[in-house]
Amino acid sequence: MTNATQAYSYAAPSMLVDGRLGLSTSGGRALSGPALAPRFFSGVVTQAAPAAAALLGVADVALTRYHQPRPGWTRDPVVTCGGDRLRFESFSACGGVYARLDLLGGALDGEVFDRGTTNVDVNGPLREALARVGARDPLHLGVGADELTVTTLDGAVVEKKVPLPERWLRGFAEVQVIAARMDLRAELQGMSAVRFLRSLPKRAAADLWVAPAGRDLRVTDRPSPGAVCLSGVGRLATLLPLLRFVRSLKVYGPAAPGGPASSAWELELPGMRYTLVLSPERWRGFSGEGAVLADLATDEAEADADVVGMLLNFEPEVEIGLLADRAGLSTTRVRAALTQLGTAGRVGYDLNEAAHFHRELPYDREHVQHLNPRLTSARALAEAGAVEIAGDTARVRTDGGVREVGLTDGSCTCPWWWDHRGSRGPCKHVLAARIVARTTLGPSSVETGVETAR
Repeated sequence: MTNATQAYSYAAPSMLVDGRLGLSTSGGRALSGPALAPRFFSGVVTQAAPAAAALLGVADVALTRYHQPRPGWTRDPVVTCGGDRLRFESFSACGGVYARLDLLGGALDGEVFDRGTTNVDVNGPLREALARVGARDPLHLGVGADELTVTTLDGAVVEKKVPLPERWLRGFAEVQVIAARMDLRAELQGMSAVRFLRSLPKRAAADLWVAPAGRDLRVTDRPSPGAVCLSGVGRLATLLPLLRFVRSLKVYGPAAPGGPASSAWELELPGMRYTLVLSPERWRGFSGEGAVLADLATDEAEADADVVGMLLNFEPEVEIGLLADRAGLSTTRVRAALTQLGTAGRVGYDLNEAAHFHRELPYDREHVQHLNPRLTSARALAEAGAVEIAGDTARVRTDGGVREVGLTDGSCTCPWWWDHRGSRGPCKHVLAARIVARTTLGPSSVETGVETAR
Protein backbone atom coordinates (compact mmCIF):
# COMPACT_ATOMS: atom_id res chain seq x y z
CA MET A 1 0.00 0.00 0.00
CA THR A 2 1.29 3.44 -0.92
CA ASN A 3 0.43 6.86 0.43
CA ALA A 4 -0.06 10.13 -1.37
CA THR A 5 0.07 13.42 0.49
CA GLN A 6 -2.74 15.94 0.16
CA ALA A 7 -2.10 19.59 1.03
CA TYR A 8 -4.98 21.67 2.35
CA SER A 9 -4.68 25.46 2.39
CA TYR A 10 -7.32 27.55 4.13
CA ALA A 11 -7.43 31.35 4.19
CA ALA A 12 -8.24 31.13 7.91
CA PRO A 13 -9.53 28.51 10.35
CA SER A 14 -13.22 27.69 10.44
CA MET A 15 -14.89 29.32 13.43
CA LEU A 16 -18.22 29.56 15.23
CA VAL A 17 -18.64 33.03 16.75
CA ASP A 18 -21.89 34.60 18.00
CA GLY A 19 -24.05 32.13 16.11
CA ARG A 20 -22.14 32.53 12.85
CA LEU A 21 -20.50 29.33 11.59
CA GLY A 22 -17.91 30.07 8.94
CA LEU A 23 -16.56 26.94 7.26
CA SER A 24 -13.30 27.66 5.49
CA THR A 25 -12.84 25.82 2.19
CA SER A 26 -9.70 24.51 0.53
CA GLY A 27 -9.49 23.84 -3.16
CA GLY A 28 -12.17 22.10 -5.14
CA ARG A 29 -14.30 22.16 -8.23
CA ALA A 30 -17.47 24.08 -8.91
CA LEU A 31 -19.75 24.61 -11.88
CA SER A 32 -17.79 27.78 -12.52
CA GLY A 33 -14.55 25.74 -12.65
CA PRO A 34 -11.63 24.91 -10.31
CA ALA A 35 -11.38 27.19 -7.28
CA LEU A 36 -8.81 27.67 -4.52
CA ALA A 37 -11.45 28.59 -1.93
CA PRO A 38 -14.93 28.15 -3.42
CA ARG A 39 -17.93 29.86 -1.88
CA PHE A 40 -21.12 27.82 -2.02
CA PHE A 41 -23.72 28.95 0.51
CA SER A 42 -24.67 31.65 2.98
CA GLY A 43 -27.78 31.54 5.12
CA VAL A 44 -29.53 30.28 8.22
CA VAL A 45 -29.68 26.69 9.40
CA THR A 46 -33.22 26.43 10.73
CA GLN A 47 -32.40 23.44 12.94
CA ALA A 48 -29.20 24.51 14.64
CA ALA A 49 -28.76 21.87 17.36
CA PRO A 50 -29.18 18.71 15.25
CA ALA A 51 -27.11 20.22 12.43
CA ALA A 52 -24.23 21.05 14.78
CA ALA A 53 -24.36 17.63 16.46
CA ALA A 54 -24.51 15.78 13.14
CA LEU A 55 -21.66 17.80 11.63
CA LEU A 56 -19.63 16.95 14.73
CA GLY A 57 -20.48 13.29 14.13
CA VAL A 58 -19.13 13.44 10.57
CA ALA A 59 -15.93 15.03 11.91
CA ASP A 60 -15.65 12.37 14.63
CA VAL A 61 -15.75 9.57 12.04
CA ALA A 62 -12.90 11.19 10.10
CA LEU A 63 -10.87 11.28 13.31
CA THR A 64 -11.42 7.68 14.36
CA ARG A 65 -9.73 4.32 13.82
CA TYR A 66 -12.40 1.82 14.85
CA HIS A 67 -10.13 -1.18 14.39
CA GLN A 68 -7.03 -1.11 16.60
CA PRO A 69 -7.60 2.50 17.75
CA ARG A 70 -4.53 4.69 17.92
CA PRO A 71 -3.77 8.36 17.37
CA GLY A 72 -3.30 9.33 13.76
CA TRP A 73 -4.02 11.81 11.05
CA THR A 74 -7.53 13.07 10.43
CA ARG A 75 -8.85 14.10 7.02
CA ASP A 76 -11.08 17.10 6.69
CA PRO A 77 -14.70 16.38 5.71
CA VAL A 78 -15.81 16.91 2.14
CA VAL A 79 -18.80 19.16 1.40
CA THR A 80 -20.84 19.18 -1.80
CA CYS A 81 -23.39 21.86 -2.62
CA GLY A 82 -26.03 20.40 -4.91
CA GLY A 83 -28.17 23.50 -5.10
CA ASP A 84 -31.02 22.40 -2.84
CA ARG A 85 -28.83 20.72 -0.18
CA LEU A 86 -25.40 20.45 1.40
CA ARG A 87 -23.77 17.04 1.81
CA PHE A 88 -20.93 16.57 4.29
CA GLU A 89 -18.96 13.32 3.91
CA SER A 90 -16.10 11.66 5.75
CA PHE A 91 -14.33 8.33 5.94
CA SER A 92 -12.80 6.79 9.03
CA ALA A 93 -9.03 6.56 9.33
CA CYS A 94 -9.33 2.74 9.32
CA GLY A 95 -11.32 2.80 6.07
CA GLY A 96 -14.27 0.82 7.44
CA VAL A 97 -16.88 3.51 8.21
CA TYR A 98 -18.39 6.08 5.85
CA ALA A 99 -20.45 8.97 7.22
CA ARG A 100 -22.63 11.54 5.49
CA LEU A 101 -24.81 14.41 6.67
CA ASP A 102 -27.38 15.68 4.19
CA LEU A 103 -28.66 19.15 5.10
CA LEU A 104 -31.84 19.32 3.03
CA GLY A 105 -33.80 22.31 1.79
CA GLY A 106 -36.05 22.26 4.84
CA ALA A 107 -33.09 22.98 7.11
CA LEU A 108 -31.53 25.72 4.97
CA ASP A 109 -32.73 29.26 4.31
CA GLY A 110 -30.22 31.27 2.34
CA GLU A 111 -28.45 31.88 -0.94
CA VAL A 112 -26.54 29.41 -3.11
CA PHE A 113 -23.63 31.04 -4.93
CA ASP A 114 -22.31 28.02 -6.77
CA ARG A 115 -22.47 24.23 -6.86
CA GLY A 116 -19.48 21.96 -6.38
CA THR A 117 -17.27 20.10 -3.91
CA THR A 118 -14.47 21.10 -1.55
CA ASN A 119 -12.87 20.25 1.79
CA VAL A 120 -13.86 22.18 4.91
CA ASP A 121 -11.64 22.83 7.90
CA VAL A 122 -12.91 21.23 11.11
CA ASN A 123 -10.43 22.03 13.87
CA GLY A 124 -10.31 21.44 17.61
CA PRO A 125 -11.81 24.78 18.76
CA LEU A 126 -14.59 24.47 16.18
CA ARG A 127 -15.45 21.00 17.45
CA GLU A 128 -15.73 22.34 20.98
CA ALA A 129 -17.95 25.17 19.80
CA LEU A 130 -20.25 22.83 17.85
CA ALA A 131 -20.71 20.69 20.96
CA ARG A 132 -22.12 23.70 22.80
CA VAL A 133 -24.81 24.65 20.27
CA GLY A 134 -28.24 24.51 21.92
CA ALA A 135 -31.74 24.00 20.55
CA ARG A 136 -32.59 27.71 20.66
CA ASP A 137 -29.27 29.02 19.43
CA PRO A 138 -29.29 30.80 16.07
CA LEU A 139 -26.93 29.37 13.48
CA HIS A 140 -25.86 31.26 10.39
CA LEU A 141 -23.85 29.05 8.07
CA GLY A 142 -21.36 30.21 5.49
CA VAL A 143 -19.59 27.67 3.30
CA GLY A 144 -16.81 29.71 1.75
CA ALA A 145 -14.16 32.23 2.67
CA ASP A 146 -16.33 35.34 2.47
CA GLU A 147 -18.39 34.23 5.42
CA LEU A 148 -15.55 33.73 7.90
CA THR A 149 -16.16 35.65 11.09
CA VAL A 150 -12.46 35.93 11.85
CA THR A 151 -11.56 39.44 12.95
CA THR A 152 -8.45 38.88 15.04
CA LEU A 153 -6.53 36.57 12.70
CA ASP A 154 -6.14 38.94 9.78
CA GLY A 155 -4.57 37.10 6.86
CA ALA A 156 -4.00 33.93 8.89
CA VAL A 157 -3.40 30.96 6.62
CA VAL A 158 -4.01 27.39 7.78
CA GLU A 159 -2.08 24.69 5.97
CA LYS A 160 -2.39 20.95 6.53
CA LYS A 161 -0.58 18.05 4.91
CA VAL A 162 -2.10 14.64 5.48
CA PRO A 163 -1.45 11.20 3.98
CA LEU A 164 -4.11 9.73 1.72
CA PRO A 165 -3.48 5.97 1.61
CA GLU A 166 -4.60 4.15 -1.51
CA ARG A 167 -6.94 1.98 0.55
CA TRP A 168 -8.64 5.09 1.93
CA LEU A 169 -9.14 6.61 -1.52
CA ARG A 170 -10.38 3.31 -2.93
CA GLY A 171 -12.90 3.10 -0.11
CA PHE A 172 -14.80 6.10 -1.44
CA ALA A 173 -15.21 4.26 -4.75
CA GLU A 174 -16.21 0.93 -3.23
CA VAL A 175 -18.76 2.24 -0.74
CA GLN A 176 -21.05 3.83 -3.31
CA VAL A 177 -21.19 0.61 -5.35
CA ILE A 178 -21.84 -1.49 -2.25
CA ALA A 179 -24.55 0.91 -1.04
CA ALA A 180 -26.28 0.76 -4.43
CA ARG A 181 -26.78 -2.99 -3.89
CA MET A 182 -28.57 -2.54 -0.57
CA ASP A 183 -32.30 -2.40 0.08
CA LEU A 184 -34.33 -1.05 2.98
CA ARG A 185 -34.66 -3.87 5.54
CA ALA A 186 -36.31 -2.16 8.50
CA GLU A 187 -37.60 1.18 9.70
CA LEU A 188 -38.29 2.30 13.27
CA GLN A 189 -40.09 5.48 14.24
CA GLY A 190 -39.26 7.94 17.01
CA MET A 191 -38.91 6.36 20.42
CA SER A 192 -38.77 2.83 18.98
CA ALA A 193 -35.58 3.82 17.19
CA VAL A 194 -34.18 5.39 20.34
CA ARG A 195 -34.98 2.34 22.48
CA PHE A 196 -33.41 -0.04 19.97
CA LEU A 197 -30.14 1.89 19.60
CA ARG A 198 -29.81 2.35 23.35
CA SER A 199 -30.43 -1.37 23.93
CA LEU A 200 -27.50 -2.50 21.78
CA PRO A 201 -24.62 -4.20 23.62
CA LYS A 202 -22.16 -1.79 25.19
CA ARG A 203 -19.16 -3.85 24.09
CA ALA A 204 -17.80 -1.95 21.09
CA ALA A 205 -16.36 -5.06 19.40
CA ALA A 206 -19.62 -7.04 19.56
CA ASP A 207 -20.66 -8.66 16.26
CA LEU A 208 -24.33 -9.43 15.77
CA TRP A 209 -27.28 -9.52 13.40
CA VAL A 210 -30.40 -7.38 13.44
CA ALA A 211 -33.71 -8.77 12.15
CA PRO A 212 -37.20 -7.26 11.82
CA ALA A 213 -39.66 -8.43 14.47
CA GLY A 214 -43.06 -6.85 13.90
CA ARG A 215 -42.62 -3.11 14.41
CA ASP A 216 -39.34 -3.56 16.23
CA LEU A 217 -35.91 -5.08 15.64
CA ARG A 218 -34.43 -8.03 17.46
CA VAL A 219 -30.76 -8.79 17.95
CA THR A 220 -29.39 -12.25 17.17
CA ASP A 221 -25.94 -13.82 16.98
CA ARG A 222 -26.43 -15.47 13.58
CA PRO A 223 -27.85 -14.58 10.15
CA SER A 224 -31.48 -15.20 9.30
CA PRO A 225 -33.81 -14.24 6.43
CA GLY A 226 -34.07 -10.45 6.24
CA ALA A 227 -31.38 -9.89 8.89
CA VAL A 228 -28.74 -7.18 8.61
CA CYS A 229 -25.15 -7.63 9.72
CA LEU A 230 -23.85 -5.29 12.43
CA SER A 231 -20.18 -6.00 12.98
CA GLY A 232 -18.61 -3.85 15.65
CA VAL A 233 -21.48 -2.19 17.52
CA GLY A 234 -19.14 0.58 18.60
CA ARG A 235 -18.97 1.82 15.04
CA LEU A 236 -22.48 3.25 15.53
CA ALA A 237 -21.25 5.48 18.35
CA THR A 238 -21.76 8.75 16.47
CA LEU A 239 -25.50 8.00 16.23
CA LEU A 240 -26.00 8.16 19.99
CA PRO A 241 -25.63 11.95 20.52
CA LEU A 242 -28.28 12.43 17.82
CA LEU A 243 -30.99 10.32 19.46
CA ARG A 244 -32.73 13.31 21.07
CA PHE A 245 -33.49 14.60 17.56
CA VAL A 246 -34.45 11.31 15.88
CA ARG A 247 -37.61 11.02 13.84
CA SER A 248 -36.84 7.60 12.39
CA LEU A 249 -34.13 5.00 11.83
CA LYS A 250 -33.77 3.15 8.54
CA VAL A 251 -31.57 0.07 8.23
CA TYR A 252 -30.27 -1.11 4.85
CA GLY A 253 -28.50 -4.26 3.78
CA PRO A 254 -27.99 -6.65 0.85
CA ALA A 255 -30.41 -9.49 0.15
CA ALA A 256 -29.71 -12.74 2.00
CA PRO A 257 -26.01 -12.23 2.67
CA GLY A 258 -25.60 -15.47 4.67
CA GLY A 259 -22.33 -14.15 6.13
CA PRO A 260 -20.67 -10.87 7.09
CA ALA A 261 -21.95 -8.03 4.89
CA SER A 262 -21.97 -4.26 4.78
CA SER A 263 -24.89 -2.38 6.30
CA ALA A 264 -26.17 1.19 6.38
CA TRP A 265 -27.83 3.05 9.25
CA GLU A 266 -29.71 6.24 8.51
CA LEU A 267 -31.21 8.64 11.05
CA GLU A 268 -33.86 11.05 9.88
CA LEU A 269 -33.47 14.30 11.81
CA PRO A 270 -35.43 17.55 11.44
CA GLY A 271 -34.67 18.72 7.90
CA MET A 272 -31.65 16.44 7.48
CA ARG A 273 -30.35 12.87 7.35
CA TYR A 274 -27.28 11.32 8.97
CA THR A 275 -26.01 8.05 7.44
CA LEU A 276 -23.34 5.56 8.43
CA VAL A 277 -22.22 2.73 6.12
CA LEU A 278 -20.22 -0.03 7.81
CA SER A 279 -17.84 -2.53 6.21
CA PRO A 280 -18.69 -6.25 6.59
CA GLU A 281 -16.34 -6.76 9.54
CA ARG A 282 -14.75 -4.24 11.88
CA TRP A 283 -11.23 -5.15 10.76
CA ARG A 284 -12.11 -4.88 7.05
CA GLY A 285 -11.91 -1.61 5.17
CA PHE A 286 -13.99 -0.98 2.07
CA SER A 287 -10.94 -0.79 -0.18
CA GLY A 288 -10.56 -4.56 -0.64
CA GLU A 289 -14.19 -5.40 -1.34
CA GLY A 290 -13.75 -5.48 -5.13
CA ALA A 291 -17.28 -4.27 -5.82
CA VAL A 292 -16.20 -1.97 -8.64
CA LEU A 293 -14.03 -4.44 -10.56
CA ALA A 294 -16.63 -6.16 -12.73
CA ASP A 295 -17.83 -2.86 -14.19
CA LEU A 296 -14.31 -1.47 -14.61
CA ALA A 297 -13.22 -4.53 -16.58
CA THR A 298 -15.54 -3.72 -19.50
CA ASP A 299 -13.83 -2.22 -22.54
CA GLU A 300 -16.34 0.57 -22.99
CA ALA A 301 -16.57 1.75 -19.35
CA GLU A 302 -13.73 4.25 -19.54
CA ALA A 303 -14.93 5.85 -22.78
CA ASP A 304 -18.53 5.89 -21.54
CA ALA A 305 -17.38 7.55 -18.32
CA ASP A 306 -15.90 10.42 -20.33
CA VAL A 307 -19.26 10.96 -22.02
CA VAL A 308 -21.37 10.61 -18.88
CA GLY A 309 -18.97 12.71 -16.81
CA MET A 310 -19.45 15.68 -19.11
CA LEU A 311 -23.20 15.52 -18.51
CA LEU A 312 -22.96 15.75 -14.71
CA ASN A 313 -23.66 19.16 -13.19
CA PHE A 314 -23.53 18.56 -9.42
CA GLU A 315 -27.10 17.31 -9.41
CA PRO A 316 -28.36 16.17 -6.00
CA GLU A 317 -29.89 13.17 -7.79
CA VAL A 318 -28.50 11.59 -10.95
CA GLU A 319 -31.31 10.16 -13.08
CA ILE A 320 -29.87 7.16 -14.92
CA GLY A 321 -32.65 7.02 -17.51
CA LEU A 322 -32.18 10.68 -18.39
CA LEU A 323 -28.40 10.24 -18.57
CA ALA A 324 -28.86 7.24 -20.85
CA ASP A 325 -31.05 9.26 -23.22
CA ARG A 326 -28.69 12.23 -23.25
CA ALA A 327 -25.57 10.07 -23.70
CA GLY A 328 -27.12 7.67 -26.22
CA LEU A 329 -26.14 4.67 -24.07
CA SER A 330 -27.99 1.79 -22.45
CA THR A 331 -28.79 2.06 -18.75
CA THR A 332 -26.40 -0.87 -18.14
CA ARG A 333 -23.55 1.04 -19.72
CA VAL A 334 -24.46 4.21 -17.82
CA ARG A 335 -24.33 2.30 -14.53
CA ALA A 336 -20.89 0.91 -15.45
CA ALA A 337 -19.78 4.42 -16.39
CA LEU A 338 -20.95 5.72 -13.02
CA THR A 339 -18.86 3.02 -11.36
CA GLN A 340 -15.86 4.17 -13.38
CA LEU A 341 -16.55 7.76 -12.29
CA GLY A 342 -16.79 6.53 -8.72
CA THR A 343 -13.17 5.38 -8.81
CA ALA A 344 -12.25 9.04 -9.25
CA GLY A 345 -14.61 10.10 -6.46
CA ARG A 346 -17.01 11.73 -8.89
CA VAL A 347 -20.26 10.09 -7.73
CA GLY A 348 -21.75 8.96 -4.45
CA TYR A 349 -24.94 7.05 -3.64
CA ASP A 350 -27.93 8.15 -1.57
CA LEU A 351 -29.77 5.14 -0.13
CA ASN A 352 -32.82 7.13 0.92
CA GLU A 353 -33.41 8.33 -2.61
CA ALA A 354 -31.97 5.20 -4.29
CA ALA A 355 -29.96 7.43 -6.59
CA HIS A 356 -26.41 8.53 -7.34
CA PHE A 357 -25.33 12.12 -6.79
CA HIS A 358 -22.53 14.08 -8.42
CA ARG A 359 -19.52 15.26 -6.47
CA GLU A 360 -15.84 15.74 -7.25
CA LEU A 361 -13.51 14.68 -4.46
CA PRO A 362 -11.07 17.55 -3.97
CA TYR A 363 -7.92 15.45 -4.30
CA ASP A 364 -5.26 15.55 -6.98
CA ARG A 365 -6.31 13.38 -9.91
CA GLU A 366 -3.09 11.37 -9.88
CA HIS A 367 -3.96 10.26 -6.34
CA VAL A 368 -6.94 8.30 -7.60
CA GLN A 369 -5.30 6.63 -10.58
CA HIS A 370 -4.25 2.97 -10.61
CA LEU A 371 -6.09 2.17 -7.38
CA ASN A 372 -7.26 -1.30 -8.41
CA PRO A 373 -4.21 -3.62 -8.51
CA ARG A 374 -6.36 -6.69 -9.17
CA LEU A 375 -7.68 -5.12 -12.36
CA THR A 376 -4.15 -4.02 -13.37
CA SER A 377 -2.91 -7.60 -12.91
CA ALA A 378 -5.87 -9.01 -14.85
CA ARG A 379 -5.22 -6.76 -17.83
CA ALA A 380 -1.56 -7.78 -17.78
CA LEU A 381 -2.56 -11.46 -17.91
CA ALA A 382 -4.95 -10.79 -20.80
CA GLU A 383 -2.35 -8.82 -22.76
CA ALA A 384 0.26 -11.54 -22.18
CA GLY A 385 -1.94 -14.16 -23.83
CA ALA A 386 -2.25 -16.15 -20.60
CA VAL A 387 -5.97 -16.84 -21.05
CA GLU A 388 -7.52 -19.67 -23.08
CA ILE A 389 -11.32 -19.72 -23.48
CA ALA A 390 -13.05 -23.09 -23.81
CA GLY A 391 -16.82 -22.89 -23.76
CA ASP A 392 -18.02 -21.44 -20.50
CA THR A 393 -14.68 -22.04 -18.78
CA ALA A 394 -11.19 -20.62 -19.13
CA ARG A 395 -7.64 -21.60 -18.27
CA VAL A 396 -5.37 -18.84 -16.98
CA ARG A 397 -1.62 -19.49 -16.84
CA THR A 398 0.20 -17.83 -13.95
CA ASP A 399 3.53 -18.17 -12.18
CA GLY A 400 1.69 -20.19 -9.53
CA GLY A 401 0.23 -22.64 -12.05
CA VAL A 402 -2.84 -22.89 -14.25
CA ARG A 403 -6.12 -21.58 -12.80
CA GLU A 404 -9.46 -22.96 -13.96
CA VAL A 405 -12.12 -20.23 -14.22
CA GLY A 406 -15.88 -20.55 -14.53
CA LEU A 407 -16.95 -17.58 -16.64
CA THR A 408 -20.63 -17.72 -15.76
CA ASP A 409 -20.40 -18.14 -11.99
CA GLY A 410 -17.07 -16.36 -11.53
CA SER A 411 -15.44 -19.31 -9.75
CA CYS A 412 -11.71 -20.00 -9.78
CA THR A 413 -9.27 -22.56 -8.44
CA CYS A 414 -6.95 -19.91 -6.96
CA PRO A 415 -6.49 -19.46 -3.17
CA TRP A 416 -8.19 -16.03 -3.28
CA TRP A 417 -11.45 -17.50 -4.56
CA TRP A 418 -11.36 -20.41 -2.14
CA ASP A 419 -10.87 -17.98 0.75
CA HIS A 420 -13.59 -15.50 -0.24
CA ARG A 421 -15.91 -17.33 -2.69
CA GLY A 422 -16.66 -14.07 -4.54
CA SER A 423 -17.65 -12.14 -1.42
CA ARG A 424 -14.87 -9.61 -2.07
CA GLY A 425 -15.25 -9.30 -5.81
CA PRO A 426 -13.72 -11.36 -8.60
CA CYS A 427 -10.08 -12.47 -8.49
CA LYS A 428 -7.60 -11.34 -11.12
CA HIS A 429 -7.95 -14.63 -13.03
CA VAL A 430 -11.72 -14.27 -13.40
CA LEU A 431 -11.29 -10.65 -14.46
CA ALA A 432 -8.66 -11.61 -17.03
CA ALA A 433 -10.84 -14.39 -18.42
CA ARG A 434 -13.85 -12.11 -18.73
CA ILE A 435 -11.78 -9.41 -20.44
CA VAL A 436 -10.62 -11.91 -23.05
CA ALA A 437 -14.11 -13.42 -23.41
CA ARG A 438 -15.59 -10.00 -24.11
CA THR A 439 -12.93 -9.32 -26.72
CA THR A 440 -13.21 -12.64 -28.54
CA LEU A 441 -16.86 -13.62 -28.05
CA GLY A 442 -18.64 -10.34 -27.29
CA PRO A 443 -20.18 -8.84 -24.13
CA SER A 444 -23.05 -11.35 -24.03
CA SER A 445 -20.57 -14.16 -23.43
CA VAL A 446 -19.96 -12.80 -19.95
CA GLU A 447 -23.39 -11.43 -19.17
CA THR A 448 -25.46 -14.46 -20.17
CA GLY A 449 -22.97 -17.30 -20.31
CA VAL A 450 -20.26 -18.11 -22.85
CA GLU A 451 -21.25 -19.90 -25.97
CA THR A 452 -18.94 -22.65 -27.14
CA ALA A 453 -16.13 -21.19 -29.19
CA ARG A 454 -15.95 -22.37 -32.77
